[in-house]
Order: sequence, then structure tokens, then C-alpha cells
Amino acid sequence: QVHLVESGGGLVQAGGSLRLSCAASGSTFGITYTAWYRQGPGKQRELVAGITDRGTTNYQDSVKGRFTISRDSTKNTVSLQMNSLKPEDTAVYYCNAVRFLGGYWGQGTQVTVSS
Repeated sequence: QVHLVESGGGLVQAGGSLRLSCAASGSTFGITYTAWYRQGPGKQRELVAGITDRGTTNYQDSVKGRFTISRDSTKNTVSLQMNSLKPEDTAVYYCNAVRFLGGYWGQGTQVTVSS
């Protein structure tokens, strides 16, 4: 019932910035938590950052001070501003939304950081 579309991925040099966006449509009422996950080659999918419907945020330690998650409720969009990117940030980034007992995933967007 919730459709998520990620955008903003691409190829950047180390130290550069990218801004990812997750646009939600469909039955968006009742979403309590939206988060960005990432999965690098040969690695498990891991939580990067999340934000609740009340605006409370949480971050993986490795991205604190570099990444910022934000929400625009009027546009049903959650963004991830990524600064000071490192090669180890290279991964497919996925948007996830929790609505009641259901979880929804976007298709993912590739982020590649070159050195």
C-alpha cells in the first residue's frame, strides 16, 4: 500500500556530497518510522539513519556528523544529506517505511564513492 521511490544516487569523489530522497505515495497515513539502509558488496544490509513521525532521529555511529536525515511531511519525502563521503560509504541505499505492522522498501539507489 506504500510505494517508495529513491533518487539522488550517483558517482562522487571522496569528500564530496550527495543528497538522497525517498518519496512516499499511496497509503502514507500511519507511517511511524522511515529509515535509510545500505548494503555494500558482500555485506549485510545495515541501518544508516532513521526518523520517526515526531521527528526523532537516529544514526549509525559511522555516519554521525556527516549524514543528516530530514523529513518534509508536506511532500511525504525523507531525505538523506551525505557529506564528506568516503569510499566505504559505497553501497546500494534503500528507503524503508514502517506503517502499523507492515514494512515497505524502495528499489534502491546506487551510491559509489571513488578515491
